[in-house]
Amino acid sequence: MATHLPMLRSQRLLLRMGQPEDIPAILHYYRSNKAYLEPFEPQRPDNFYSVHFWDAALHMREKDFHIGNSLRLFIFELEHPTEVIGTINLNNIIRGAFHAANLGYGLAATKQGQGFMTEAGRLLIHYAFEELNLHRIMASYIPHNQRSANVLKRLGFEIEGTAREYLFINGKWQDHVMTSLINPQWRRRE
Repeated sequence: MATHLPMLRSQRLLLRMGQPEDIPAILHYYRSNKAYLEPFEPQRPDNFYSVHFWDAALHMREKDFHIGNSLRLFIFELEHPTEVIGTINLNNIIRGAFHAANLGYGLAATKQGQGFMTEAGRLLIHYAFEELNLHRIMASYIPHNQRSANVLKRLGFEIEGTAREYLFINGKWQDHVMTSLINPQWRRRE
Protein backbone atom coordinates (compact mmCIF):
# COMPACT_ATOMS: atom_id res chain seq x y z
CA MET A 1 0.00 0.00 0.00
CA ALA A 2 1.64 3.23 -1.20
CA THR A 3 1.64 6.39 0.88
CA HIS A 4 2.97 9.07 -1.48
CA LEU A 5 1.63 9.98 -4.90
CA PRO A 6 4.07 9.21 -7.69
CA MET A 7 5.45 11.88 -10.01
CA LEU A 8 7.39 10.22 -12.79
CA ARG A 9 9.73 12.29 -14.97
CA SER A 10 11.59 11.60 -18.18
CA GLN A 11 13.50 13.88 -20.53
CA ARG A 12 10.27 15.33 -21.96
CA LEU A 13 7.39 14.14 -19.79
CA LEU A 14 5.82 14.31 -16.37
CA LEU A 15 3.36 11.61 -15.33
CA ARG A 16 1.26 12.31 -12.26
CA MET A 17 -2.18 11.93 -10.78
CA GLY A 18 -4.62 14.73 -11.46
CA GLN A 19 -5.35 17.40 -8.90
CA PRO A 20 -8.45 19.63 -8.66
CA GLU A 21 -6.56 22.50 -10.30
CA ASP A 22 -5.99 20.22 -13.35
CA ILE A 23 -9.70 19.74 -14.06
CA PRO A 24 -9.88 22.46 -16.75
CA ALA A 25 -6.89 20.89 -18.56
CA ILE A 26 -8.39 17.39 -18.17
CA LEU A 27 -11.69 18.56 -19.63
CA HIS A 28 -9.89 20.31 -22.49
CA TYR A 29 -7.94 17.12 -23.29
CA TYR A 30 -11.03 14.92 -23.38
CA ARG A 31 -13.24 17.43 -25.20
CA SER A 32 -10.69 18.29 -27.89
CA ASN A 33 -9.80 14.61 -28.47
CA LYS A 34 -13.30 13.14 -28.20
CA ALA A 35 -13.63 12.19 -31.88
CA TYR A 36 -10.08 10.85 -32.03
CA LEU A 37 -10.32 8.70 -28.87
CA GLU A 38 -13.92 7.50 -29.29
CA PRO A 39 -13.17 4.50 -31.56
CA PHE A 40 -10.79 3.06 -28.94
CA GLU A 41 -12.50 3.78 -25.62
CA PRO A 42 -15.64 2.72 -23.73
CA GLN A 43 -18.67 4.96 -23.98
CA ARG A 44 -18.54 7.79 -21.48
CA PRO A 45 -21.31 8.65 -19.00
CA ASP A 46 -23.31 11.79 -19.79
CA ASN A 47 -21.59 13.80 -17.05
CA PHE A 48 -18.03 12.74 -18.04
CA TYR A 49 -17.27 16.17 -19.47
CA SER A 50 -18.20 18.04 -16.28
CA VAL A 51 -16.23 19.52 -13.38
CA HIS A 52 -18.47 17.61 -10.94
CA PHE A 53 -17.56 14.25 -12.55
CA TRP A 54 -13.83 14.94 -12.46
CA ASP A 55 -13.85 16.28 -8.92
CA ALA A 56 -15.28 12.95 -7.75
CA ALA A 57 -13.13 10.91 -10.16
CA LEU A 58 -9.86 12.43 -8.96
CA HIS A 59 -10.73 11.66 -5.33
CA MET A 60 -11.62 8.07 -6.27
CA ARG A 61 -8.41 7.63 -8.26
CA GLU A 62 -6.32 8.73 -5.29
CA LYS A 63 -8.21 6.39 -2.98
CA ASP A 64 -7.79 3.49 -5.43
CA PHE A 65 -4.04 4.16 -5.57
CA HIS A 66 -3.67 4.21 -1.79
CA ILE A 67 -5.48 0.89 -1.38
CA GLY A 68 -3.47 -0.64 -4.23
CA ASN A 69 -6.21 -1.13 -6.85
CA SER A 70 -4.92 1.11 -9.64
CA LEU A 71 -2.61 3.91 -10.66
CA ARG A 72 -4.15 6.35 -13.15
CA LEU A 73 -1.87 9.12 -14.36
CA PHE A 74 -2.08 12.08 -16.69
CA ILE A 75 0.74 12.83 -19.10
CA PHE A 76 2.17 16.35 -19.28
CA GLU A 77 5.05 17.71 -21.34
CA LEU A 78 7.70 19.27 -19.11
CA GLU A 79 7.69 22.31 -21.41
CA HIS A 80 3.92 22.73 -20.87
CA PRO A 81 3.28 21.33 -17.35
CA THR A 82 -0.34 22.50 -17.16
CA GLU A 83 -1.52 20.93 -20.45
CA VAL A 84 -2.73 17.31 -20.38
CA ILE A 85 -1.55 15.47 -23.49
CA GLY A 86 -2.57 11.95 -22.52
CA THR A 87 -3.32 9.32 -19.92
CA ILE A 88 -1.60 6.13 -18.82
CA ASN A 89 -2.97 3.72 -16.26
CA LEU A 90 -2.35 0.52 -14.37
CA ASN A 91 -5.85 -0.85 -13.82
CA ASN A 92 -7.12 -3.86 -11.90
CA ILE A 93 -3.96 -4.41 -9.85
CA ILE A 94 -4.18 -7.88 -8.34
CA ARG A 95 -1.74 -9.28 -5.78
CA GLY A 96 -1.77 -12.77 -4.23
CA ALA A 97 -0.44 -15.34 -6.68
CA PHE A 98 -0.81 -12.94 -9.63
CA HIS A 99 0.98 -9.60 -8.96
CA ALA A 100 -0.35 -8.15 -12.20
CA ALA A 101 -2.19 -5.20 -13.73
CA ASN A 102 -3.73 -4.06 -17.00
CA LEU A 103 -2.09 -1.21 -18.87
CA GLY A 104 -4.30 1.39 -20.53
CA TYR A 105 -3.33 4.59 -22.31
CA GLY A 106 -4.42 7.37 -24.64
CA LEU A 107 -2.69 10.29 -26.31
CA ALA A 108 -3.90 13.52 -27.90
CA ALA A 109 -4.31 13.39 -31.66
CA THR A 110 -1.84 16.27 -32.10
CA LYS A 111 0.86 14.42 -30.14
CA GLN A 112 0.85 11.19 -32.17
CA GLY A 113 4.03 9.96 -33.85
CA GLN A 114 6.47 11.77 -31.53
CA GLY A 115 7.37 8.89 -29.21
CA PHE A 116 5.49 10.29 -26.22
CA MET A 117 3.51 7.14 -25.46
CA THR A 118 6.58 4.89 -25.66
CA GLU A 119 8.40 7.28 -23.32
CA ALA A 120 5.47 7.37 -20.89
CA GLY A 121 5.15 3.59 -21.09
CA ARG A 122 8.80 3.06 -20.17
CA LEU A 123 8.41 5.34 -17.15
CA LEU A 124 5.31 3.59 -15.88
CA ILE A 125 6.66 0.09 -16.51
CA HIS A 126 9.81 0.93 -14.54
CA TYR A 127 7.68 2.20 -11.66
CA ALA A 128 5.37 -0.83 -11.85
CA PHE A 129 8.22 -3.31 -11.74
CA GLU A 130 10.60 -1.53 -9.35
CA GLU A 131 8.26 0.27 -6.93
CA LEU A 132 5.03 -1.71 -7.10
CA ASN A 133 6.85 -5.02 -7.64
CA LEU A 134 4.40 -6.27 -10.24
CA HIS A 135 5.33 -9.49 -12.02
CA ARG A 136 3.15 -9.08 -15.10
CA ILE A 137 1.62 -6.19 -17.03
CA MET A 138 -1.06 -7.02 -19.57
CA ALA A 139 -2.26 -4.81 -22.41
CA SER A 140 -4.74 -5.35 -25.20
CA TYR A 141 -5.55 -3.53 -28.39
CA ILE A 142 -8.15 -3.64 -31.14
CA PRO A 143 -6.54 -5.49 -34.09
CA HIS A 144 -6.78 -2.52 -36.47
CA ASN A 145 -5.12 -0.14 -33.99
CA GLN A 146 -1.63 -0.34 -35.47
CA ARG A 147 -0.31 2.61 -33.45
CA SER A 148 -1.10 0.81 -30.20
CA ALA A 149 0.40 -2.43 -31.52
CA ASN A 150 3.61 -0.57 -32.39
CA VAL A 151 3.86 1.09 -28.96
CA LEU A 152 3.47 -2.22 -27.16
CA LYS A 153 6.02 -3.89 -29.42
CA ARG A 154 8.55 -1.10 -28.71
CA LEU A 155 7.91 -1.57 -24.98
CA GLY A 156 8.68 -5.29 -25.21
CA PHE A 157 5.17 -6.70 -24.86
CA GLU A 158 4.63 -10.11 -26.44
CA ILE A 159 1.44 -11.24 -28.15
CA GLU A 160 -0.32 -14.06 -26.33
CA GLY A 161 -3.40 -14.42 -28.53
CA THR A 162 -6.70 -12.84 -29.45
CA ALA A 163 -9.72 -12.55 -27.18
CA ARG A 164 -13.02 -12.57 -29.04
CA GLU A 165 -15.51 -9.82 -28.17
CA TYR A 166 -13.27 -8.86 -25.27
CA LEU A 167 -14.32 -5.27 -24.48
CA PHE A 168 -17.37 -3.14 -25.18
CA ILE A 169 -15.71 -0.28 -27.07
CA ASN A 170 -17.39 2.48 -29.03
CA GLY A 171 -20.81 0.87 -28.66
CA LYS A 172 -19.97 -2.73 -29.64
CA TRP A 173 -18.10 -5.81 -28.45
CA GLN A 174 -14.68 -5.88 -30.09
CA ASP A 175 -11.95 -8.48 -30.39
CA HIS A 176 -8.60 -7.56 -28.82
CA VAL A 177 -5.05 -8.77 -29.28
CA MET A 178 -3.74 -9.79 -25.85
CA THR A 179 -0.16 -8.96 -24.89
CA SER A 180 1.96 -9.08 -21.76
CA LEU A 181 5.28 -8.02 -20.33
CA ILE A 182 6.93 -10.00 -17.54
CA ASN A 183 9.20 -8.52 -14.86
CA PRO A 184 12.40 -10.61 -15.05
CA GLN A 185 13.63 -9.09 -11.75
CA TRP A 186 10.49 -9.88 -9.71
CA ARG A 187 11.24 -11.00 -6.19
CA ARG A 188 8.87 -12.05 -3.47
CA ARG A 189 8.74 -9.35 -0.83
CA GLU A 190 7.61 -9.98 2.71
